[in-house]
Amino acid sequence: QVQLVESGGGLVQAGGSLRLSCAASGSIFSINAMNWYRQTPGKQRDVVATITSGGITIYADSVKGRFTISRDNAKNAVYLQMNSLKPEDTAVYYCNARLRPFRYSDPRDYWGQGTQVTVSS
Repeated sequence: QVQLVESGGGLVQAGGSLRLSCAASGSIFSINAMNWYRQTPGKQRDVVATITSGGITIYADSVKGRFTISRDNAKNAVYLQMNSLKPEDTAVYYCNARLRPFRYSDPRDYWGQGTQVTVSS
């Protein structure tokens, strides 16, 4: 059984910083891309940042220059450093990983439970 566990959310004032962490555990053969998504009530879940297995990063326009995604392959972990936070960054943030549990498994998506980030003005 694969689990993704997030940590690091909380309440911060506008202009502040937070660092989210997500660690995958369980039966994992390989991890492809790892992503951070966010969702606000009544809206769809949107991708914020992506990092491939080779370390290529992609960001949503709304967070470019402020957020940095990184990963530690030895720990099966992904991080999101969020700087210059704005009230509009308030959302539940979800970690996502596309991985193979076993050598001959098809890759599939796994999700964390979500962590609340609230930015006050």
